[in-house]
Amino acid sequence: MGITKRFPGVVANSDINLDVATGEVHALCGENGAGKSTLMKILYGMQQPDEGRIEVNGSPVRFRSPSEAIRAGIGMVHQHFMLADNLTVAENVLLGAESLHGIGARARKKIAELAGTTGLRVDPETELAQLGVADRQRVEILKVLYRGARVVILDEPTAVLVPQEVDELFATVRGMRADGYTFLFISHKLDEVRAIADTITVIRRGRSVGTADPKAVTSRRLAEMMVGSELPTPETREATVTDRAVLRVEGLTLLAADGARRVLDGIDLTVHAGEVLGIAGVEGNGQTELVETIMGMRGAQTGRVHLGEQDLSTAGTLARREAGIGYVPEDRTRHGLLPSQPLWANRILGHQSRPPVARGALLDLPATRTDTERIVRDFDVRTPGVEVAAAALSGGNQQKLVVGRELSGSPLLLIASHPTRGVDVGAQALIWEEIRKARHDGLAVLLVSADLDELIGLSDSIKVMLRGRLVADADPATVTPEQLGAAMTGAAA
Repeated sequence: MGITKRFPGVVANSDINLDVATGEVHALCGENGAGKSTLMKILYGMQQPDEGRIEVNGSPVRFRSPSEAIRAGIGMVHQHFMLADNLTVAENVLLGAESLHGIGARARKKIAELAGTTGLRVDPETELAQLGVADRQRVEILKVLYRGARVVILDEPTAVLVPQEVDELFATVRGMRADGYTFLFISHKLDEVRAIADTITVIRRGRSVGTADPKAVTSRRLAEMMVGSELPTPETREATVTDRAVLRVEGLTLLAADGARRVLDGIDLTVHAGEVLGIAGVEGNGQTELVETIMGMRGAQTGRVHLGEQDLSTAGTLARREAGIGYVPEDRTRHGLLPSQPLWANRILGHQSRPPVARGALLDLPATRTDTERIVRDFDVRTPGVEVAAAALSGGNQQKLVVGRELSGSPLLLIASHPTRGVDVGAQALIWEEIRKARHDGLAVLLVSADLDELIGLSDSIKVMLRGRLVADADPATVTPEQLGAAMTGAAA
């Protein structure tokens, strides 16, 4: 109640009130930078409020660390899973919690009981690397339940799931709710929020602006509460595809690090000028490796990569960028930004050999700052100025900066990997519109996304990736998310 949290130059939370009942699924909606993450970090003990108080079961508490929140029965499942691929399911659950139930038969019995609660149907001795993304998520939920959580914070839990897996997750949540578990559900997918939540709280610019009944409110109205505008749509139906091939990938094969299997198996694809080619697939089926191999970050065993008339098969990443490839990586904080550096320094990344960033062999810092100000203005990057560190921006504003940078310099090809993951409806609408405009002007786009509505809405054609191979083609004009999901999981075969 009355939670306030200030950082230098910004009030992240201002007098926020949130009441969550036992056995309730309470959704939290708001655009990036609205204060959702800060509030969740306070509830989970990762940060302390400057003002206000937290009560659990009517008793005031003040968490100084996540371990104190866990002891009070609050657990958090992060959007990016905190799991070790080389450990078994049981080892992942037990890691750091050995003192609770030991590491023997008693612990295994507890894990088996809770696995049923979460819907996890795999042997606890299975190595995590063998699990799909939906089961990995169940392991994350199992981890927090094992530590005694009765309140579970789910941060963007459906971001990497196909429709069938979303339905399974919601069935699990409903079953656990019936058993008395409480959920805080953070999501930008408003239709899903309305489907699973009992109550919705909307936060805008650090303040709670109201609660809504999911049975009575529309997604459009929720969007208006969040950002003051209507819910955007990725719909693109104007035909702009030409017969000029921009990217040609032929016979691309990539072996896993151990050399035992092919993570890319004979990939052939062509992207034309004015075309968005969408790649659909459950995460872990080779999409990341495909993108990074085209970018030159990984070395293929066989195959060729052509950009227009240029053979880039042996070229390095910088040479591929100089040839005209823009790249929006799936993880902006690892591969797209230097979080501790100012925005103008981040404008340089990948463009350090070309104007306006470079003049001859030297960097042109005044021109770099000026062009960064243009990106901030044109792409609505909300920041006090270009001297601000990238880490100080919300996720959506970081993403707009990356997209603006990568569309600068008139690239021939844009590789966009999950370009709107974790961003709010306002940033989503702007990024979609910029991709539409660039496509209209003749840009070729290779789009990888876990958001099937985004894939269907933006793409001119879609290919489905499964176990390192392109296994199916889909027409965005007729395919449904359920049909795509079936192809992605192999069920369609």
